[in-house]
Amino acid sequence: VSPGCRGAQGRFAYKLLRDLFANYSSALRPVEDTDRALNVTLQVTLSQIIDMDERNQVLTSYLWVRQTWLDAHLTWDKDGYGGIDSIRIPSSYVWRPDIILYNNADERFGGSMETNVVLRSDGLIMWDSPAITKSSCKVDVSYFPFDGQRCRLTFGSWTYNGNQIDLRNQLDTGDLTDFVENVEWEVLGMPATRNVITYGCCSEPYPDVTYTLLLRRRASFYIFNLLLPCIMVSFLAPLGFYLPADSGEKVSLGVTVLLALTVFQLLVAESMPPSESVPLIGKYYIATMTMITASTALTIFIMNVHHCGPGARPVPPWARRLILHHMARLCCVYEVGESCKSPQRALGGRAGVGDAGGPGESPGEGQVGTEAGGCPWDHCLCHHDALLRNVGYIAGCFRRHRANQRRTGEWKKVAKVMDRFFMWVFFLMVFLMSVLVLGNAA
Repeated sequence: VSPGCRGAQGRFAYKLLRDLFANYSSALRPVEDTDRALNVTLQVTLSQIIDMDERNQVLTSYLWVRQTWLDAHLTWDKDGYGGIDSIRIPSSYVWRPDIILYNNADERFGGSMETNVVLRSDGLIMWDSPAITKSSCKVDVSYFPFDGQRCRLTFGSWTYNGNQIDLRNQLDTGDLTDFVENVEWEVLGMPATRNVITYGCCSEPYPDVTYTLLLRRRASFYIFNLLLPCIMVSFLAPLGFYLPADSGEKVSLGVTVLLALTVFQLLVAESMPPSESVPLIGKYYIATMTMITASTALTIFIMNVHHCGPGARPVPPWARRLILHHMARLCCVYEVGESCKSPQRALGGRAGVGDAGGPGESPGEGQVGTEAGGCPWDHCLCHHDALLRNVGYIAGCFRRHRANQRRTGEWKKVAKVMDRFFMWVFFLMVFLMSVLVLGNAA
């Protein structure tokens, strides 16, 4: 095209602009018959999800909003203006429908950017404007961090009812061809529906177009930073039963694990909305903390059993039969020296030896000793009775000491068997809770 032709096109464009807007007003709805509704077509393109604030339930997104309508006062014959079929002019020059986002949550309540409109010779106006919107979104965190959200974007006219503007969606879904992938959320779809609602303030119907944004959370970040540490810390809690009772660290381990889980629960609670629905990971934390509290209480009880002193009662027969026999074999708890001879037989053997050296001696040996030493028989017999009383007292103390030791050892074995039993029970509980959490997530 020669420079002269380009200059002629420019003069035609200026002339067209002056002719179109000589007697044009952007304040009135551009229809020839005011009783007829103006058709406005809406199409939304999702470009980016900027932020999802679960606590305040606000979705911040970057949209491209395209509105198309027919202006009956802005038509021309393109042959009379050098074949110009379309021009681009500031949007403030023409009448624009007051289409806004109904569920806007922006405190500034900003609208679309003031961009140009494309005006065609048949009066068709196409207005593309980018907008960063903050929309309210009801967040359901029942399955956090394996949750999905449904956020609605409802567009409609604020002042024109359905008898004045007939708002329709161009496509049955939002445009996702230019969507920039989000690191936290995966977009599954964006279906569009047209609704006609009669509000309580007015008797006229108001049409709107609602885009439902289907989101699914990418849970990898939360699995590696919140869930796996909790599972690993939870498996430490049953190991408190495996610690020896004399180490003095059994209760400290349970309290430390409980504090660690409390920190993780606070991290989750800070990002969740204060609603009645408890997230799935929060339920897991609460169940695990309850289990650790129960294990710490049981540990204190078992330590009390372990440290039963000599004054404790003997182990009841039912406890000896249930714990020391059945549960000990079930938990593979064996003590060193259990197959040796019982202390009663050893005491009996020593008593027999003592008896043989005392009153079991033959009278002849006693008489021989008496005659050899020159001690009267009555005097030696008196010393012999005193010696027997002293030996009996020592033997009684020894037997009581051995009985106390045996009783204390039985209580220690009861505590050890209970430790092993509850260790496997709580290991099973932690495993089942982890499987249930992952199963509910799936």
